[in-house]
Amino acid sequence: MLLGPALRSLRLRRGWTQAQVAEVTGIPTSVLSAYERGRRVPGADAAARIVGALGYRVDLVELPDPARCARDLEQVLGLAEALPFRPRPLARARR
Repeated sequence: MLLGPALRSLRLRRGWTQAQVAEVTGIPTSVLSAYERGRRVPGADAAARIVGALGYRVDLVELPDPARCARDLEQVLGLAEALPFRPRPLARARR
């Protein structure tokens, strides 16, 4: 989901006004303003049109499965605990 402050930031980086974005995307300025203020959330199509008009692209990235990440972490921690721990003596300070 693309949040309002991010849309505003992209628009300002481009140096465009809401009216310019509205003209290119066909989305009314009042709706753009509502998106930027967080009063409305743009759908995927509207967000893609806005972002595309500003010269960026929207990529869909698959998020890792939290359950799998937890299992992997448990496995790594188990392996780490199985390693022998031999503390090295501290080096003496040179005078």
